Amino acid sequence: MHAKTMEGLVGANMNMKMMNTPFRVYQEAERRGDTATMERAMGYVGETADKAEDYQKKVEKGMKEEAKEAREKAKSEQEDAIRKRKEERGEQEKRIEESRNGNTDTVSISESGKAVSGETSDLAQTGIGSRPVEETADAVKTEPVIYTKAGEAVMPESGTNISVSA
Repeated sequence: MHAKTMEGLVGANMNMKMMNTPFRVYQEAERRGDTATMERAMGYVGETADKAEDYQKKVEKGMKEEAKEAREKAKSEQEDAIRKRKEERGEQEKRIEESRNGNTDTVSISESGKAVSGETSDLAQTGIGSRPVEETADAVKTEPVIYTKAGEAVMPESGTNISVSA
């Protein structure tokens, strides 16, 4: 919060509280019928009300300055973000140009290298590795296993039906 806003809020609050005392004196003087005391008390009430208005103006001025600073900050942050995006875009374009120019390294594996690693070109392209497709399909079709509290695997008895009701 801006310093002028805080000062204005505190000052206005204090003057509003201070206005209660002369107003109470005015009310007592009114009950007694003492017009001179009533006039003096109303003078004090008017002075503190004027001071409270002055502080209220400070609050408004401080809030305007705060809003202006917030707008300027948001604008500078937006400009920074735009500048960073332009820099990143330029770097990305440079990387794309470098890859197009052919300045990048390429890896090629000879047939003898493929033979040493034990992979054929078909398996290397599919990414399966040295396992045939049939073995990987069998691995997925395994029977369910039930574990005991001790952590031992127990195969379910054949013909056992397991049902869960919710």
